[in-house]
Amino acid sequence: MNYTETLNFIHSLGNFSLPAGLDRIKAALELLGHPEKSLKAIHIAGTNGKGSVSAMVAKIFEMSGYKTGLFISPFIIDFRERIQINGEYISKSQLIAYAKKVMATNIQLTEFEFITALAFTFFKARKIDVLVCETGLGGRLDATNTLEEKIATVITKIGLDHTAILGDKVEDIAFEKCGILRDCVTITTHNQPKAALEVIKKNANGKLYITDKASLNVKNASENQFEYKGREYKLNLLGDFQIENALVAIETIEQCGFNIPYNIIYKALGEVSFPARMEVFSKEPLVVLDGAHNPDGAKVIANELKKQNGRAVAIIGMMKDKDYEEVLSETLKFCERAIAVKVEDCPRSLSAEELCECANKYCKCTVASNYVSAMMKAQEDETSPIFIFGSLYLASSMRPLLKIFFE
Repeated sequence: MNYTETLNFIHSLGNFSLPAGLDRIKAALELLGHPEKSLKAIHIAGTNGKGSVSAMVAKIFEMSGYKTGLFISPFIIDFRERIQINGEYISKSQLIAYAKKVMATNIQLTEFEFITALAFTFFKARKIDVLVCETGLGGRLDATNTLEEKIATVITKIGLDHTAILGDKVEDIAFEKCGILRDCVTITTHNQPKAALEVIKKNANGKLYITDKASLNVKNASENQFEYKGREYKLNLLGDFQIENALVAIETIEQCGFNIPYNIIYKALGEVSFPARMEVFSKEPLVVLDGAHNPDGAKVIANELKKQNGRAVAIIGMMKDKDYEEVLSETLKFCERAIAVKVEDCPRSLSAEELCECANKYCKCTVASNYVSAMMKAQEDETSPIFIFGSLYLASSMRPLLKIFFE
């Protein structure tokens, strides 16, 4: 198989094609030589922020000289970004080779189970020092929860997402996320909903560290400069919420036993980048891309939209199975107008017409037939700030176009 054929095969497996459970992935990993037993991992679950925290923690380890594996989902630009070592994606030839190894087990797997088995086998073969591993969905029955040697577990902020699968109450979702907890240190955020925090406290087997809000002093909010526990930091990532994520990353590094110096943490946080997380493509006019697609993510976007004094234009595209009504109600009330698009090549996407009908409740909305048309409509007033959000799939699709428009 070539690279395209390999990807097509992986995507054909589907993520919800088989009942939830760990039996299949465990059987496959056994046949692959139990790679999950040899990986020292920091395992990260949560509803919002786990991707950013994963990127921060991995960057810190990498800049400390450790051979660092990073496993994330979903991807934004390139499928291979899901599997990285020291910031370098798995090569196309390696992806093909390791896919063949997983296929040779002849065990029927979902797409996420397959790519997890592939990644763990690859990381074992490359003899990484540490793995920063983000869960896919939930935690308790997530394929990544086969990891055995966890040096730390992290629960980022929990909110309502994937409610049809994980439950429609914060405490139910927290229970699923807490399934990753082992007899090791656990780190979580002070901004956790009270109901979620109670579940985390109940399920933490090792020592629990909660970020200390009292020790946080934001010195320059627009540039994300802050002081935490008497030490200064400056983030390369935009958005107020990234300071919260940074505190989780700092505590994770401080508590996981690697004794990484402050100056390395400071430098890494100042350099880390993460596509489609309040990613700025232009400052005049302001053009921001974000993968926000659930109510908590919408609040983050809304906080930035408020700063635009009612002048912002939104380009939106969302999935049918997301709480799009709440996302739109939270964000569009701060927008002058919106442009709805169907997320291309994504069967789960709402049609532009359906999305526009809902959006019109909160601001004037029009439909665009494609992404280029949406950008042209958004730029009718050359000074209007443009915010693009609603789906990670939309962000992935539009990012290359934005590079052409603004770079």
